[in-house]
Amino acid sequence: MFLVTENKIVRFLSVKIYHSIESFEKVKNAVVTTGTFDGVHLGHLKIINRLRKIAKAIDGETVLLTFSPHPRIVLFSDNSLKLILTKSEKIDLLRKAGIDHLIIHPFSREFSRLSSVEFVRDILVNKLATSRLVIGYDHHFGRNREGSFEHLREFGPLYGFQVEEISAQDVEEVSVSSTKIRKALESGDVKTARAYLTHDFCLSGIVVKGNHLGHKIGFPTANIKVMDSHKLIPANGVYAVRVLVRGKEYKGMLNIGIRPTIDDSDKTIEVHIIDFDEEIYGEDVRVFFIEWVREEQKFDSLEALKNQLIQDKIEVLK
Repeated sequence: MFLVTENKIVRFLSVKIYHSIESFEKVKNAVVTTGTFDGVHLGHLKIINRLRKIAKAIDGETVLLTFSPHPRIVLFSDNSLKLILTKSEKIDLLRKAGIDHLIIHPFSREFSRLSSVEFVRDILVNKLATSRLVIGYDHHFGRNREGSFEHLREFGPLYGFQVEEISAQDVEEVSVSSTKIRKALESGDVKTARAYLTHDFCLSGIVVKGNHLGHKIGFPTANIKVMDSHKLIPANGVYAVRVLVRGKEYKGMLNIGIRPTIDDSDKTIEVHIIDFDEEIYGEDVRVFFIEWVREEQKFDSLEALKNQLIQDKIEVLK
């Protein structure tokens, strides 16, 4: 685990994390990229791997600038937008991807009004001291998304940095986007999501008290409350999962839905952690989705539900 505190630098292994551009400490030969990076998927990893390759060749350090909240939430009050990653989940994955410096800058309407020239001059050059810039295909930046790769090629010689664009061919080769991943998860297709992401989709939350129905039928569950209202929740149903609790991983079976057998209208996320029997109310857990098992369904009795859960457990353990 690691501690994240606002407006301070946090070191986790070899990564320095900054919670504003102002707190960034300039480095020699900064190789920079910028974007939302929701999902940290295959396409993002292409950019990051190129970043690392260039940094190694010029004895530089990689710098990734991203934003929180997501720009769409700020600019369009898009509360319907669901994100693949929470802030802490994104930090974890970018750390694993091998970034040297991660800047998570607070996105605001004021920041969005920077012109493309101001963004390049004030942010990329004066604040980040960019030596090389790597961007994804069709990347836009600045007020009203006015800046483009063509603008960056013009600005580069003027401000003393080189720019490289990940080609359309490279992007199409992986054929992946955050939108495709969201659609897969919203239909319960966690295997397709994993293929695009190269990692298991996860949910992070706090264990809260439920109605103890699971205890009554021999399948106690931890009820998970996801604190981030913009976090994407996969389709209702039963899933095989891995559960990280107290620093240890367990196998588990998870249900997302309204528990129709007991006529419960509230949507819940419940996980039965296999071979685990400890009280963890108020504790953080992280659940990794492995496979869709079945749709949520209504049973005639609690005994029928119990019999189905026995079969679910056999399937999950496979």
